[in-house]
Parts: sequence; C-alpha cells; structure tokens
Amino acid sequence: MQIWTPDSWRSKPIVQQPDYQDAAALTRVEQQLSAQPPLVFAGEIRSLQQQLADVAEGRAFLLQGGDCAESFSEFSADKIRDTFKVMLQMAVVMTFAGSSPVVKVGRMAGQFAKPRSTDMETIDGVELPSYRGDIVNDIEFTGESRAADPERLLRAYHQASSTLNLMRAFAQGGMADLNQVHKWNLGFVEQSPLGEKYQHLADQIDQTLAFMAACGINASTTPQLHQTSVYTSHEALLLGYEQALTRQDSLTGDWYDCSAHMLWIGDRTRQPDHAHVEFLRGVKNPIGCKVGPTTKVEDLIRLLDTLNPDNTPGRMTLIARMGADGITEHLPKLVQAVKAEGRSVVWSSDPMHGNTIKASSGYKTRSVDSILREVRGFFDVHRAEGTHAGGVHFEMTGQNVTECIGGAFQITEEGLADRYHTHCDPRLNGEQALELAFMIADTLKGARD
Repeated sequence: MQIWTPDSWRSKPIVQQPDYQDAAALTRVEQQLSAQPPLVFAGEIRSLQQQLADVAEGRAFLLQGGDCAESFSEFSADKIRDTFKVMLQMAVVMTFAGSSPVVKVGRMAGQFAKPRSTDMETIDGVELPSYRGDIVNDIEFTGESRAADPERLLRAYHQASSTLNLMRAFAQGGMADLNQVHKWNLGFVEQSPLGEKYQHLADQIDQTLAFMAACGINASTTPQLHQTSVYTSHEALLLGYEQALTRQDSLTGDWYDCSAHMLWIGDRTRQPDHAHVEFLRGVKNPIGCKVGPTTKVEDLIRLLDTLNPDNTPGRMTLIARMGADGITEHLPKLVQAVKAEGRSVVWSSDPMHGNTIKASSGYKTRSVDSILREVRGFFDVHRAEGTHAGGVHFEMTGQNVTECIGGAFQITEEGLADRYHTHCDPRLNGEQALELAFMIADTLKGARD
C-alpha cells in the first residue's frame, strides 16, 4: 500500500464527482478553504471515537440523523433548532429505555453533496447535469443553474460554520436540559393517536426525574442534566473540499478531516482501490461505510483491512441499508463474517435508503411501516447472531413536512403534496421520527430485560 498523504487520493480512480469547467477557479477556492479555520477539532473527534468504542461493545447506542441534503435556501436558525430538538427528544426516550448513553451525531453542518445514479438528467427532451446538492449546483433546471460552481464550496463552509456555532450553543446553553426535553415528549404523547401506548414510558421517566430531584440531583447540581454533546457527520463525497479542511494535529502528528467529526463512504463510492477509500484510510476520524444487498463479504473484509488495519475500537461504523424485505436475508452473512474475523465495529441501521418508492401521485416517498420493519429486522439479526445492534441512521427534519407516508398521524399518498419540501430524498418529520424512537425504545427495553 502506498504512503498516504492528504492528496494521495488524486492518483486513484474516482466516481461521483462534478464536472468543473474552470479548473483554475476550483484550485483557487480549495486554496481559500485550506486557509480557513477548522470546523471541528481533533480533541472532539477523539472524544467521539471513544464513545463509539462503547457503542461497539454494547455500552451505548448511536443515534445519527438529519437532512438528506442541507440547502442554502432553507437555511435558518429555526430549522436547525427544530431538528436539534427532535434529536434530543429521541435520545431521551432511547436513553431511558436502553439504560445506556445515546451518542448523538447529526447529519448536519456539512451534508450538502449527494451522489446521483446518472450524471445527466433529461426533462422534456432537454439534457442537463444532474443536481448534486447545493454545494455543487442549483436544483433549478437551467443550464446556468446546473453548472458546477466552485464558489459554492465556500458558501457551504460558511453555512456549516454557522450551523455548528448554533448547535454548540443549544447543546451547552440549556436547551438540552433533561426536564425541558421531557416536557416536549409529554406534548407529543398527548397529541399522538398512539399516546396511550407511549404514556407508560413517559410516566416512568417522570417518576425517575422526580426521584432524582428528591435526591438533590438536578440541572443546577449535575451539569450532565443541563447540557450534552452533539457531533456532526456527512458523506465524504467531494474530496477536494475534504482535503482542504484536513489538518495535522499538533499534539499527535495525526491527520484529521476537520470538516466534521465523522465521515462516511456511500454505497456508490466504497470501491477499495478508489479515491474515497484512499483518502479516508489516512485520516483519524471515525469512519462510516454503507453496506447494502450487493456488498460481498470479501469486499467488506478488504475495506476493514484498509480503513481500520489496527482494528481500533470506535473507528468503523457499518451502516446497513438493505430494505425491509432484504434485511434478514442479506445482513446475517456480513455480521457473521465480521464477527468471525474478530473485527470491532459499530453496526447501525439505515432503514431509509432501501425503502424508497414512487407514490401514485409521482412523489418519491418512504413508508414509515417499512422503515420500522427494517429496524426490527436489524435488531432480530443481531439478536440471533449474538452481536450488538448499535444504532440507527435516519434522514429526518424537525419541520412539519409531508414526505414519508404512514405513521400514527397517517400521512397518505394524496397528502404528500401538502408540505413536500425535500430537494432530494423524503425525510421523516418530527412526529414520525419521535414515534419511531418510542418504538425502538420498546425493542431496546426488551433487549435489556
């Protein structure tokens, strides 16, 4: 294996990259990014890896969620707050049910780029480059809008910086107070058609908080009840952007991609001898890798050999996206192989990407029932294999969108048009995400008992 450098990926084959017409402009922007402050810091990244090591051993649970693709036009403090709020609500429910910490990782502050199935898109006989996320081009179907613009890399960096600042303020400034978050959950329980089902768990949390308060354990005496840690992640797709934000830690001499705490490789870019694997093998961030129905055992072991040759706990998260109908068929052989090899990994379920369908109305959507069925299948496989079902990975938003069908509030195919705002893939809204958290909590509690 060749010696790794931050730019050694440039000598490898690469896929899913925009066609920038002005190479000089791209180089200039990447140089500007290289001079910007890091978005995250090496110490924070090491802290996340330590927590993920606990997840791999079954001592914690990973909750990873956020937008399918962040956008420039919908960027606002309220949107960030609402998604952050739902993640806190989900985490409280899962923490109580599983009696273990929940590691919170947002698909936020950098999840701008999207892989596409084709390079070009045709509408009414007109062919233009596909929309690859706001960091590359605009969703509007015109030649000017679809041209890859390097200046968008800078705009994405600055938006990510603003998002991170706000997330840190929310996490440390009182919004994460356990009593406050539980009040939000009670509001959801009261309004939900399945409220009676969730009321028992809510009552148990109430009793626990009251007991703690009686013992003098409250937000003023125990900082952990008043604040939390939330990390960021995104798919490492545009390697020029990632390289530009890679820094060498002055304490250890190691290289870290300081665009996010955690990066992942998608199903379309996990070729072991290609550029994305080459880049990520050299940075010390926790790394995720999507695995799907087409993932072969030998390829997965080779990826683990390349990305985590020292088998470092907390380094690797394998994100299974099999589809509700395929999870119990395709996942066991991968879990068995990784276990037999003695590899330390976090197994996480992405029940979104394998369950995308087209509604009769023409909208791309996902069924909450299918999402839940895949999560249950994921837990069933790990229970059967004696391994840890370590986490979940959702595309979700705190906004009241209508993009996924079903759930307790019964969004129908006809109702998708009401508030369908996504630029790419359909997301769970806040109510659907929290509903799934309660249902996952039942599974976690069953595993604990």
